[in-house]
Amino acid sequence: MNRALPVVRLRVPTDEDAVAWHRIFDDPDVMEFHGGRSAELSVYEELTARQRRHDAEHGFCLWTMVDEDGRVVGFTGAQPWPGEWGPQGEIEIGWRLGREHWGKGYVTAAARQTLERVRAAGVAEVVAMVDARNARSIAVTERLGMRLSEVFTTPVSARQGHCYRLPLPRTEDAGHLTQGVSQRHS
Repeated sequence: MNRALPVVRLRVPTDEDAVAWHRIFDDPDVMEFHGGRSAELSVYEELTARQRRHDAEHGFCLWTMVDEDGRVVGFTGAQPWPGEWGPQGEIEIGWRLGREHWGKGYVTAAARQTLERVRAAGVAEVVAMVDARNARSIAVTERLGMRLSEVFTTPVSARQGHCYRLPLPRTEDAGHLTQGVSQRHS
């Protein structure tokens, strides 16, 4: 089924976004693959501050997703993989969305913007690390054209995970690729 994706805007997270993230992620369904419960507000305050620094230094971060009515609906973006295992030194894209916005295309629309932004920042390839049970995120990686490259067991939770990869051709080389992906997965 082809459907129009919603309008979503990405912005560098503000101090106020920490409060919004804390509120909309305080849902066991949202946090199912992220420890099961929301972090304390102070964690989101530190995270948004770190993302502002990261954007200033690298040109990308985990951006706040804002819907067409100006409401914060989640985040998406990219940052270096933080683990001491897995794709060390590689750039991971990721997303988290408030439960009431699931199934409407926000993550796909925002992740496509993320891919364009990290490509413009000179990133040649991205990875997405996804819990093997997270069918919604796996579907997003597939819509983005990512391919499964590795199956692993996470060291902390001992759960099975997937590492998806996507090369990001330079913009002048990507016109035909981007057009084909958009037509197939709209």
